[in-house]
Amino acid sequence: MATALAPQVDVRRAADRYRTRISWLDSAHSFSFGRHYDPANTHHGLLLVSNDDVVAPGAGFETHPHQDMEIVTWVLRGSLVHQDSTGHSGVIYPGLAQRMSAGRGILHSEKNDAWRAGVEPAAEPVRFVQMWVLPDEAGITPGYEQREIDDALLRGGLVPVASGRDGHDTAIRIAQRDAALHAARLQPGQRVQLPEAPYVHLFVADGTVTLEGAGELTTGDAVRLTATGGQQVTATTAAELLVWEMHASL
Repeated sequence: MATALAPQVDVRRAADRYRTRISWLDSAHSFSFGRHYDPANTHHGLLLVSNDDVVAPGAGFETHPHQDMEIVTWVLRGSLVHQDSTGHSGVIYPGLAQRMSAGRGILHSEKNDAWRAGVEPAAEPVRFVQMWVLPDEAGITPGYEQREIDDALLRGGLVPVASGRDGHDTAIRIAQRDAALHAARLQPGQRVQLPEAPYVHLFVADGTVTLEGAGELTTGDAVRLTATGGQQVTATTAAELLVWEMHASL
């Protein structure tokens, strides 16, 4: 018989996140990543990586490999150039959801828009959140998908961004039936209700909100909810939220 999960609301403040700072990158990690390894902080549910990255103009991640991972990228400011070994390339910007299935192996690069030859250099850094979840099975065919959801965000509420769940037909598809990412853009006073799922991860990408039962959260704060959900999140300033609902764990 499976052990029942104990309800838990675990608030993680922005200032307490692991951080990588080099000349062209400022990256805040929600979980163990790279040289920042903590055996007690490797994942929540199916979510292994949630990196809040700021990349300087003209810089970025050179071509590097991934395998057996569903990678979702959400740009908050500026624009990001993507290229991969399956032949996909393009520019990701706020409101455009992107999913890359690494599958049995993929190479890709991600750079500030200023990197593109023949284009007027961008003057601002690009800020984006990159999130990784495990796929249902190993060794699938690598793939790529992107979709514009800016109009849906303007209507308010939680908008499915990337999902393997049934009923999320407007979201880009990930190869993980037990996970879905939602986003919301809220004006002061607007509110959304968190999904009810065994594992929920709330990330305040921008602004200030109040989480029912937990209090104020500001930019970069995250909350890991276990065996609980349905709480109201109310914006006190203009805010942007990223919310994972997960019905399984590693």
